[in-house]
Amino acid sequence: GCFLLLWYNSQLCESNECSFIFNTYLFPLQGAGQDVGRSCILVSIGGKNIMLDCGMHMGYNDDRRFPDFSYITQNGRLTEFLDCVIISHFHLDHCGALPYMSEMVGYDGPIYMTHPTKAICPILLEDFRKITVDKKGETNFFTSQMIKDCMKKVIPLNLHQTVQVDDELEIKAYYAGHVLGAAMVHIKVGSESVVYTGDYNMTPDRHLGAAWIDKCRPDILISESTYATTIRDSKRCRERDFLKKVHESIERGGKVLIPVFALGRAQELCILLETFWERMNLKAPIYFSTGLTEKANHYYKLFITWTNQKIRKTFVQRNMFEFKHIKAFDRSYADNPGPMVVFATPGMLHAGQSLQIFKKWAGNEKNMVIMPGYCVQGTIGHKILNGQRKLEMEGRATVRKLSFTFTLTFFLLCNLDVKLQVEYMSFSAHADAKGIMQLIRMAEPRNMLLVHGEAVKMEFLKGKIEQEFSINCYMPANGETTTVTTNPSVPVDISLNLLKREMALGGPLPDPKKPRTMHGTLIMKENSLKLVSSEQALKELGLNEHQLRFTCRVQLQDPHSDPDTLHRIYTHLKSVLKGYTIQHLPDGTVMVESIVIKVSSSAEDPNTKVLLLSWSYQVTFLRC
Repeated sequence: GCFLLLWYNSQLCESNECSFIFNTYLFPLQGAGQDVGRSCILVSIGGKNIMLDCGMHMGYNDDRRFPDFSYITQNGRLTEFLDCVIISHFHLDHCGALPYMSEMVGYDGPIYMTHPTKAICPILLEDFRKITVDKKGETNFFTSQMIKDCMKKVIPLNLHQTVQVDDELEIKAYYAGHVLGAAMVHIKVGSESVVYTGDYNMTPDRHLGAAWIDKCRPDILISESTYATTIRDSKRCRERDFLKKVHESIERGGKVLIPVFALGRAQELCILLETFWERMNLKAPIYFSTGLTEKANHYYKLFITWTNQKIRKTFVQRNMFEFKHIKAFDRSYADNPGPMVVFATPGMLHAGQSLQIFKKWAGNEKNMVIMPGYCVQGTIGHKILNGQRKLEMEGRATVRKLSFTFTLTFFLLCNLDVKLQVEYMSFSAHADAKGIMQLIRMAEPRNMLLVHGEAVKMEFLKGKIEQEFSINCYMPANGETTTVTTNPSVPVDISLNLLKREMALGGPLPDPKKPRTMHGTLIMKENSLKLVSSEQALKELGLNEHQLRFTCRVQLQDPHSDPDTLHRIYTHLKSVLKGYTIQHLPDGTVMVESIVIKVSSSAEDPNTKVLLLSWSYQVTFLRC
């Protein structure tokens, strides 16, 4: 083995741990930095580079929808620059750019996600690819084969299982609520650690439990802040208001559109409406996007352990996701007369079936659209929630010439007047301000970093966190690097002899709250550290001791000879330094303990005497 010998001053405390300084770098790749959507963060910790999420922005239809990977490298593949990629959950703003990153930019390393996320992610990616490429005709997009090739690189995570990525990097997943399979991840390299929350919910709902993490005290907690300034009212009140609005609209003959994502909030609201329809004996039809009900049922059965306690208990007697009043939707039903409720995807009205139904129903003031969650800037959902009543919509017309093998596609712009009622009812499965503060108390981080939120709201929450917890809080913009200096505790074995010697000096007993300095030699051997006395270090390493001495010159006036001057100094020291060993040696020097005094005359003036004093570094100066 190899030894490293260092002179070292450590902080002596009961845990026998020493403080070192390291830097952790965090870098949002044009995703999640003071923005919601396109989450993608590069963390550099202990020499390891980890990409956290790889999402697309739902508000853009050009290259801006994907993160800017040129921040990592200008040319070449990403494999040599990244140690691993971690995906928190299956929503496209967190995983939508994954096939683009791995297959088009180039990455062959490990990708980690939970089992439910691995199962659902490729289905949502393929659905979105069909909408984007097959229906809209866009290019520069990943193919079905690329999705399959990307998913072959995925390594599934189990909750609370520590996974060793390599010799130094380990990760551990915790339950995040939010959607089926969502996970927070604790990343550890040596004694440095980061927790990334992804999206999470601290409040249990009708089908999922609340997020939880142990008191891991990470150097940095990276938390979403979608609802940074919101403290939600009672969930029961929100559910009552939602049912009231749906019922009123149905009673006056209107149609209700509820845009949702395929899994998560959709199941929450379906359970709520199913129970209400049964209790009120209502006859108006409720529809859900074709195929998604079956898929949802399949995955909730498969991953029943990820649901809440009530669902797990009743699942054997009754599957809560097999609905009596909710039927599969066919696009022709949108033109049917009379009232109805339709759950359609996607949830932000940016594409797909929900947008098609919205266009048909927008002109009738009897109808209603209820937005149950957050909509990113640029989507139709965001525009109508901000009061926009005239929308410029893109249409598509295709002309095929049968006698020739060509197709012409025209993209048309038309104006849409929005007359239907627009309601926002927050059933979002994100943590509110109170939930974020609750998670901080739970994990006890040393630093905080906010992502996935709007700048003004994040600034407000940042102030609250710094005030209440007295920790640094950061909120980098997209493309901005945040450097966090960490002081991890490094365990060091301390020899018993060294501790006994420190106690013999009369100092206070070891106290982790009141560290004090102790002196020793730090030896590194086979990845372990040991603090010992210098004598023990020399013995263990087989080295000879080299003594370091300091000297200084002092001038004084004395007409006597050099031996007489030295004798007078010896006599004076004997009279004033009682209790010390003082010797007048035959070689013409005086020794006081280990201090050596020698006298010589100046060459220019014999009456000027030069005193040469020499002492070792251990000596305590004597006042004489």
